[in-house]
Amino acid sequence: MPISHADKAAAFKSLHERPGIFVIPNPWDAGSAKMLASLGFEALATTSGGLAFSLGKPDSLAKVTRNETLANVASIVEATDLPVSADLENGFSDFPEAAAETILLAAETGLCGGSIEDATGHPEDPIYPFDLAVRRVQAAVKAARSLPIPFMLTARAENFLKGRPDMDDTIRRLVAFAEAGADVLFAPGVRTAEEISAVVKAVAPRPVNVIMGLAGSQLTLTDLGALGVRRVSLGSSLARAAYGSFLHAAEEVRQKGTFTFADDAVPYSTFNSILGK
Repeated sequence: MPISHADKAAAFKSLHERPGIFVIPNPWDAGSAKMLASLGFEALATTSGGLAFSLGKPDSLAKVTRNETLANVASIVEATDLPVSADLENGFSDFPEAAAETILLAAETGLCGGSIEDATGHPEDPIYPFDLAVRRVQAAVKAARSLPIPFMLTARAENFLKGRPDMDDTIRRLVAFAEAGADVLFAPGVRTAEEISAVVKAVAPRPVNVIMGLAGSQLTLTDLGALGVRRVSLGSSLARAAYGSFLHAAEEVRQKGTFTFADDAVPYSTFNSILGK
């Protein structure tokens, strides 16, 4: 019997409330979602980067539409019985009301959570002003609270991803987002133990998500748990690993005329077995 949306949402909420840390990996389509579910993960989160790459578009430049994102989300939700949270970027609009509408539309797909960020999608002016950023989170929280299920709203402060490594402003935003009612706080790009610890302490007892899979980071899941991190996502890193292997294999064929990449490829039968369940 399929697991109900309400039961998935309750299970997702409980993951954030129990002691310890959990990993929420990021599929970019139904197939990758099924593969991750087969490995025993307890929840999934979509990736705007992975989706953009699969559509032949760049990420973070407002090139992927809300309809494209919601269609992708629906396919991932349908693929497994796991709770799914979505990267909803900036709500696909500058306006707080549109961010709220995006949350409501996202919940209709069967999502159990989603994130709203303070990045504009415009390189010339990448971060919303503080007051507007807070109003957008407030609107998203209000929409989430109107739902008949517990929808875990993640608020993201994007300074570090947009070339603005301002820790004071990042913490100021995260604290304001927590006060606005966000369930989970997230500052992608914050990567040192000192920075992560500062974020965790600033918004406690609200759970903090940290992104891993960034080149150069040496922190382990055990390290992050000791810092008080509750949730770890992987962003576009799994998609980049998959597409990177594809690109290297194709480069070998094109440039060398050899096919040794196949020696390390996962067997056809393995994929058929996982995806046939």
